[in-house]
Amino acid sequence: MRVLLAALLALLVAAIVVPFSTGPASAETGPAGGTVPPGGTLPAAATVPVGRVVVIGVPGLRWADLDPERTPTLWALADRGSTASLSTRAVPPEGLPVTCPAAGWLTVSAGQRAASPGSGCGAIPAPIAAEDGTAPVAAADGTASVPGWAALIAAQQSSPFRARLGLLADAVTAAGGKVAAIGPGAALAAADGSGRVATYAATPAALPDLTPYALVVAEAGEITQAWTESRETSPQSAQSTTPTNQATPSTTQPVPGASAARSTASAPQATPPAAPSTTQSARPTASGTRSTASTASAGGEREPADLDGEARRAAVSAADRTVGEVLARVPQGATVLVAGISDSGSVAHLHVAIASGGPYGRGWLTAASTRQRALVTITDVTATVTHLLGIPTPEGVVGRAWSGGGAAPNAAVAVRGLAGADLASQVLREVREPFFIALVSAQLLFYGLAAIVVRRHRRMLTATRVVATVSAALPVSIFLAQLVPWWSFRHPMPALLGTIVAFAALVAGLAYAGPWRGRVLGPPAVVAGVSSLALLADVVTGSRLQVNAVAGYEPVTGGRFYGFGNMAFAVYSTGTILLLAAVAHALRRRPRLAVAVCVAYGLLAIAGDGWPTWGADFGGVPSFVLGVAVCVLMAAGRRVSVLRLGVIGLAGAALISLIAVADWLRPADQRTHLGAFVQQIIGGDGGSVVGRKLGAMLHTLGNLPLTLLSVVALAFLFLVPARPSRWGAAGLSLAYARAPELRAGLIGALTAAFAGFLLNDSGIAIPAMALTVAVPLTLAASVHALQLAPPTTAARSSAPAEATAPPTA
Repeated sequence: MRVLLAALLALLVAAIVVPFSTGPASAETGPAGGTVPPGGTLPAAATVPVGRVVVIGVPGLRWADLDPERTPTLWALADRGSTASLSTRAVPPEGLPVTCPAAGWLTVSAGQRAASPGSGCGAIPAPIAAEDGTAPVAAADGTASVPGWAALIAAQQSSPFRARLGLLADAVTAAGGKVAAIGPGAALAAADGSGRVATYAATPAALPDLTPYALVVAEAGEITQAWTESRETSPQSAQSTTPTNQATPSTTQPVPGASAARSTASAPQATPPAAPSTTQSARPTASGTRSTASTASAGGEREPADLDGEARRAAVSAADRTVGEVLARVPQGATVLVAGISDSGSVAHLHVAIASGGPYGRGWLTAASTRQRALVTITDVTATVTHLLGIPTPEGVVGRAWSGGGAAPNAAVAVRGLAGADLASQVLREVREPFFIALVSAQLLFYGLAAIVVRRHRRMLTATRVVATVSAALPVSIFLAQLVPWWSFRHPMPALLGTIVAFAALVAGLAYAGPWRGRVLGPPAVVAGVSSLALLADVVTGSRLQVNAVAGYEPVTGGRFYGFGNMAFAVYSTGTILLLAAVAHALRRRPRLAVAVCVAYGLLAIAGDGWPTWGADFGGVPSFVLGVAVCVLMAAGRRVSVLRLGVIGLAGAALISLIAVADWLRPADQRTHLGAFVQQIIGGDGGSVVGRKLGAMLHTLGNLPLTLLSVVALAFLFLVPARPSRWGAAGLSLAYARAPELRAGLIGALTAAFAGFLLNDSGIAIPAMALTVAVPLTLAASVHALQLAPPTTAARSSAPAEATAPPTA
């Protein structure tokens, strides 16, 4: 116990000292893969703007839209500038998992995920003259006001992110810079805290001279405007009554102040389904586009889910021409940022991000917010503007400045790769749910068959042991499968399943390839070791194996971009703790060395999980510390009391708290979300963050497949290997007799899993994945112990074996 506490103290000290001298980890990878530190040279913060920035928003623009002939302006800009996929996640409307154009523009205004009022994506109104508040034009001095600004502010108060609208314009104006907006959507981003736009023009031609302005925000909204028009003219839209001749109320609500007609390109009006979407989609094509048929509306009709075919190509060409009109007016020396701002249908996508001029030459973009090469977020746009202007980034901006992410190929190769990243995200959305249904079904079937075999069919024990080992290797193989581009196959679901099973078979083959196969904990130790080491190496080198993995994180949804996702943590922590048990067993004749080795690797594994530049996992560290400590103490023959558990739990909480504070003490543009959380607590928003995560955790209990898997796996563990078979003692008791450390590892893994369930927003997913590793490995060890033991007279099958069930600590 003293050794463990001393080691934790050393890690606490390191948590304070090391983050000051280390930046984000780095790696060399292609689009959406690998960690990259901020690499561009950005101006230092100043009290007045030191340059000019032009932000051109093209809502709905995706990389698959770009073509050298159809979009020559954007293509040339991508060829000479820095490029990336843009995650546009803001606050989606209820029932529609996309970012509406208004929400995207408001997110740029606030530097935080913003919401737009209403239950759907409504039209963005044209600004009104500040003088009389009625005419849809700017006043004589060029000023205008965003109609319904008070309602937009109120919408943020009911959002968990509580975005502060007008933050960007206020920051630029306070530093002495002028701000202008071109187009209604751009006005949302360029408005100050009162909703006033200092200079507004409806079209680029109406603002020919951009020289006086430090910041110009321009809109090229032809894509979303064309999509809106396609909905209004579709046969489904023409039907306004239900079969009972009762009017069906529309779920689309325009942004307050929106008028029916607009003279300029506008945002789409999307009608979200009253129930979860029943979108029917064709598989994404090789070009990265989707053929999305339709989405069920509230009235049961079908309406276009996205703009397809020639209509979309024409709209993209029109948007390219608008971008060209803006670029023709950009002053020399200004930096241009092009952003896809939002979605343009009922399916979320990754969008276009291009930066040209200033510090941005041909290359990839990255940001400290994602640490992924060729991946940035919509909240980063705000921080990028302030950095380029050399003014302080306001408190409340959660993004980080776009920076150089290394050399990139020519536009043709870059665009193809970035379109492929969006393709991967679309395929992932299609296969994730059926994959988990297949995984849970296979696990339940395996447990059922194993229950019969273990108790009644001794001749099939070898096959059961091998299948259990393969089953335990499946979770880590989910991440190893990212080494193969399975999403690009014509039939991605079979490709995914085949790739995962192939890696699992490879890991299981390694488990039985050496002399360790004859030991009870030999093959389980190999699977546990691969699960631990592979994922530790992944977070140290950039978390590439978790991006777009079915159990990883998805850039489109923007929940996490680096470090340990919760499912990966479950696999990692379980594998680590069971590996420590196997190491302790192998060194059982040298107990002091066993404790030293287990503590050393345990601390390294914990550091890998919590270190800001590696795993950056706030909720995982306390549960991981508990699990490792329980395993090491039990393996060392020490009693695990409630008092000791309390002390260890406090040490784990103190460890991650100090890591977070140390991260917060770094400059704001170098912090991870750990330091950002500390800032949120200081700013009074910590309660809303905790409440949001608690609600998400409780919501996961409604995930029937994972909840069922957790319950069945636990029941199997306590009722099958822990009870006697027809031919003798329970396998688990025999395994404990041959390797007592297995008990320590199993209880430690279960402790970490269920503490993780309580401390993380993924909730039930953590014990579900942890048990998918731990239970098959325990079964494999138990079956092997049964094979090594001579058959004896069978005990009554209904009576539990004495002292066989996993005891409580």
